[in-house]
Amino acid sequence: MNLVRNYLTKSGFAVAAAAFLLALCAAMLVSAPPAAAHDELTGSTPADGAQLEAAPEAVELTFSSVPAAIGSQVQVLDGEGADWAEGPVRILDNTVTQQLRSGAPAGTYTVQWRVVSSDAHPIEGTFGFTVSGGSTAAASPAPSTAVPLPPGTTQTPVLNQSDDAGSPWPVIVSAAVVLLAVAVLIGLIVRRRLREN
Repeated sequence: MNLVRNYLTKSGFAVAAAAFLLALCAAMLVSAPPAAAHDELTGSTPADGAQLEAAPEAVELTFSSVPAAIGSQVQVLDGEGADWAEGPVRILDNTVTQQLRSGAPAGTYTVQWRVVSSDAHPIEGTFGFTVSGGSTAAASPAPSTAVPLPPGTTQTPVLNQSDDAGSPWPVIVSAAVVLLAVAVLIGLIVRRRLREN
């Protein structure tokens, strides 16, 4: 009789422990925050594929959130690969502005941008526009000191590429919580057996 009672007591404890772990895992899944999405380019001036009579004084990029104030770079390259961007990138709210040099000639321009998303991950992309008129005696742009963007980007206005697929911290924290729960459970089992002995 005592053997059956001990068995039922241990079985009940095991069932309770299993239910505790299942409830803990369910709570973690429900309360886990969704992965932070990278910012996206929502618009630009000039727009991608725009046909302009004259080169703009500046290029503006609008993002879905406010980019970080560091690590931003915008290049405005003509058909020969010369960069017509001038001065530092300026960020006001969710708009990034890059001034252009005067005297830009007619032709096709490619804007290559790279900013740090509000979730701290770098994103980048390209888009283009065409200028039908320009300076007949265009001044050559000064040699660019900007670091070239990595090769392989395509001319898509909303191409966002991250150097990091996402933060591993949510997984690490979840695993730590589960391990802690298992350790507490093992401690309870050992303590119970010591009391029974």
